[in-house]
Amino acid sequence: MAKNNNDNHIKKLSPEQCDHLLKTLQTRFEKNMKRHKGLEWDTIQAKLEANTEKMWSLNEMEATGGEPDVIGFDKKTGEYIFYDCSAESPKGRRSLCYDREALNARKEFKPADSVIDMATAMGIELLTEEQYRALQQLGEFDTKTSSWVNTPADIRKLGGAIFCDRRYNTVFVYHNGAESYYAARGFRGSLRV
Repeated sequence: MAKNNNDNHIKKLSPEQCDHLLKTLQTRFEKNMKRHKGLEWDTIQAKLEANTEKMWSLNEMEATGGEPDVIGFDKKTGEYIFYDCSAESPKGRRSLCYDREALNARKEFKPADSVIDMATAMGIELLTEEQYRALQQLGEFDTKTSSWVNTPADIRKLGGAIFCDRRYNTVFVYHNGAESYYAARGFRGSLRV
């Protein structure tokens, strides 16, 4: 049985959880072949079964509404790349400020967590602006919501953070104070297996 995020020692799913997750991922993979042309599910499944900690992270992505799917294969590293492919920003990852510094800076009405802390606890990476734009080439995402993306250090140093969305068939990049949070803004992650 998987432990909660507070227990960093054991990040492993039960055999039943693994089977359920693999079936969910396979169904999504087969329904969205345009996201991963030329890739075969059997080789991806074998790689997943050999990486129990990555399976745990994918399950966290799934449990928080991310609907992870394979979007590519890195020939140099031999890794499959998963992104959150939910139509809107994952529901279980909204109303979060950007990072721990921003969370600590809030005097009142603090959100439950920060994007960076939650992504780290899940074992995933926050999408960069470039990755977010690549995702948008595979479909239409965040047409009603927005998603925090990895913020360049020079912007963060000045107190800001960036987020993206899709409106008017165009991907927009915006800024906010890193301590802000909104019910319609979450974050999307990536995982390499």
